[in-house]
Amino acid sequence: MSVEQRSAQNADGPASKGSGLKKIVAASMVGTVVEWYEFFLYATAATLVFGKYFFPATGNELDGIIQAFITYAVGFVARPLGGIVFGQIGDKLGRKPTLQLTIVIVGVATFLMGCLPGFAEIGYLAPTLLVALRFIQGFALGGEWGGAVLLVAEHSPNNARGFWSSWPQAAVPVGNLLATLVLFVMSTTLSPEAFLSWGWRVAFWLSAVIVFVGYYIRTHVTEAPIFLEAKALVEKEQAVSYGVFEVVRKYPKGILQAMGLRFAENIMYYLVVSFAIVYLKSVHKYDTSSLLLALLIAHVIHFLVIPQVGRLVDSLGRKPVYLIGAISGAAWPFFAFPMFDTRNAVVIVLAVTIGLCLHAFMYAGQPAIMAELFPTRMRYSGVSLGSQVTSIFAGSLAPLLATQWLKDTGSWVPTAIYLVVACAITTVAVLSLKETKGIALEDVDKADAAREGLLPASTR
Repeated sequence: MSVEQRSAQNADGPASKGSGLKKIVAASMVGTVVEWYEFFLYATAATLVFGKYFFPATGNELDGIIQAFITYAVGFVARPLGGIVFGQIGDKLGRKPTLQLTIVIVGVATFLMGCLPGFAEIGYLAPTLLVALRFIQGFALGGEWGGAVLLVAEHSPNNARGFWSSWPQAAVPVGNLLATLVLFVMSTTLSPEAFLSWGWRVAFWLSAVIVFVGYYIRTHVTEAPIFLEAKALVEKEQAVSYGVFEVVRKYPKGILQAMGLRFAENIMYYLVVSFAIVYLKSVHKYDTSSLLLALLIAHVIHFLVIPQVGRLVDSLGRKPVYLIGAISGAAWPFFAFPMFDTRNAVVIVLAVTIGLCLHAFMYAGQPAIMAELFPTRMRYSGVSLGSQVTSIFAGSLAPLLATQWLKDTGSWVPTAIYLVVACAITTVAVLSLKETKGIALEDVDKADAAREGLLPASTR
């Protein structure tokens, strides 16, 4: 069967509704839930625990949080390196073995974090070990996201790629939800002293259990036919290359566009889920359990909204939906922080929830858009590089900068201006895109083959 015939069947036939695609989606989601549970567990613990436990007291609560966010940023620095290494592996060997490897590495690093002694026991060796494990965790996660979303995107029908590939995105708030839920249970059932001493460790140790589940499920997925054909073409035509260096050389514009798409989305997410906690806790002395409960509710709604936005991406188009998110996201801090200042629990939950819903308009369509920017032979590398490099100067710095500005000025306004600038950059990136709603990934590969002076393997 030719690529064109398979593409037509994929777009309109029963394959789009069959259990095979749902199985792929489930495998991608479970592993993603596991890995982002562990990554966001660190984010929440950095806000609530690590500043006090792993660093010396200075008399200012924000100093410890800033130090903890610096170690948090280390994971983001490591992610592009992981994206490069695992992107290369994923483009050469396949999405499945790469995803199996990354989930194990993240799980081991997270479990060991829960075993670390604090500053009081071993001094500066404590934050040193924390940074080392955080680097390993971020390195593995850098290869996770691209593989998880591409596993679904490359199996999805052309007319529903936005919807199906949004499900791995929806797994991210589920992972965050689980991390928040575990910490919420521990913080409400233990005294503050017990939670700070050992209660937080339980959430990290639980990662060992759920890693086994995610790994097992990922052993039962298959590679997409389009990837297998691209792999065969690379092996047959030695002139055709793959991976990181090739995508940087051949598709620099696609990488820059992917980075621009990611910029405001990544910043906004960490302002909503991390800095909002810092602001409410340090400015209004809001209690830990109430903050975690607010995030629990917001994460549930975020999970429900993302696939519905994915449907809009398929019906309205990639660009208009993303623009809604970028433009409305710029307005969020100007009404959210005054809502936080009310100290009303319902209003606070509403502010966080609205922030995540607006974020979904950028986040849901990312896998489909980025998959359509690159040919299959270098798609894993292009998607991973474009998304993970951005995280160094976007998500990693956002809570750190916002906390520092809060310390220096006592105001949220600098953070609001920061998000406005970020949203303007993302808006420019969106406007530079071609609308690719309904495009066949085989057509992207054909265009790439034409550039190389080759025909797809199936037509030779």
